[in-house]
Amino acid sequence: MKPKLTKRIVDAAKPGTLLWDRDLSGFGLRTTKAGTKSYVLKYRFHNRQRWFTIGQHGRPIASGGVLTPQAARDEAIALLGRVKAGHDPAHELAEDRKSETVAEFSVRYIRDHVEAHNKPRSVKEAKRLLDCHIIPALGHVRVKDIQRADVVRFHLGMKATPYQANRCLALVSHMLGKAEQWGLRADGSTVCRGISKFREARRERFLSAKELNSLGAALEAAESEGVSNQGLNIIRLLTLTGARRNEIEALKWSEIDFERGIMRLEDSKTGTKVIPMTPAAATILASVGKIANSPYVFPALTGGGYFQGLGKIWRAVRKEAGLEDVRLHDLRHTFASFGVAGGFNLPVLGAILGHTQAATTQRYAHLANDPVQHAANTIGDSIAAALGGHKGASVVPLHRNK
Repeated sequence: MKPKLTKRIVDAAKPGTLLWDRDLSGFGLRTTKAGTKSYVLKYRFHNRQRWFTIGQHGRPIASGGVLTPQAARDEAIALLGRVKAGHDPAHELAEDRKSETVAEFSVRYIRDHVEAHNKPRSVKEAKRLLDCHIIPALGHVRVKDIQRADVVRFHLGMKATPYQANRCLALVSHMLGKAEQWGLRADGSTVCRGISKFREARRERFLSAKELNSLGAALEAAESEGVSNQGLNIIRLLTLTGARRNEIEALKWSEIDFERGIMRLEDSKTGTKVIPMTPAAATILASVGKIANSPYVFPALTGGGYFQGLGKIWRAVRKEAGLEDVRLHDLRHTFASFGVAGGFNLPVLGAILGHTQAATTQRYAHLANDPVQHAANTIGDSIAAALGGHKGASVVPLHRNK
């Protein structure tokens, strides 16, 4: 006769036995030869016999406490209710265990989307964000199970670095969107919508004429000390052209047209791009000796790629110049600010910098105060002249009449 599974019966169960409950059909206790005791449920689904392991006796459960005979019985009753409603718990559990974690999905996301649709630099940045931030925090979570609270907690955890936090939030949002498209999440289940981004302080750093003199002197000093001319010339060209770092680092001889005075880039952040080559920039490029079998103007010291040692050189040069807060990208800001100060309109400046949207160039308009000050001075002088009734006006003290 079958016993009712109680704590006394479970505790007395011998290794290698299978006990069925007297009151609930299909509910039982399986004890391995090693003595591990687990509650099981046997049921039929579409005329096929199925087994479902409810859990190990005494293990913690989600609702609190540990798995007891009564808790296992309650779970078995709930599972049989699902079977009656047309579900197969064993199959659903197997599918759930096969579902990808964020770490597993990231491999497919990089391979099938990022590498297929983005430039190498963007691929490198996506991998960095995943490896350094996203996977350590969310890698163990199944893609289909990610909730808004998980993403909010992750984003808030990076509040000390708001720029990185916002980039990670954008990447997680895009990954989950792809997961929807690829059938790993329910349609419309995007959980990142509505999460507030951190405010990012915009850098407004550009070099004055005096600071450029200091930079030039530091470059000459580094050259006299035997620092690689390749790195120093890249810095000079970044300053003289307003180009992006990778556009000069990866510059090829085939992209230089000395006759027309341009650099016609095969690929850049915004696609094909033409950069006007100033006489000073042309002089630097003409002085660079071409190394056989390398398509790059600044080839790597080893291997077939382009020069990779710019970061270390720049840190040393800017320290020598007393400009330790200046980034390489600030040289591009400086080029733009000098253009604004020189009176060039924004569309012209945007064409030189290779901007595809006018709004991108507009952000440089505030970098130079000189044109604004000059305009204010001119207007003020005109108004002062009109007030004084003559062409020029000067401020004089007023004396009280006695």
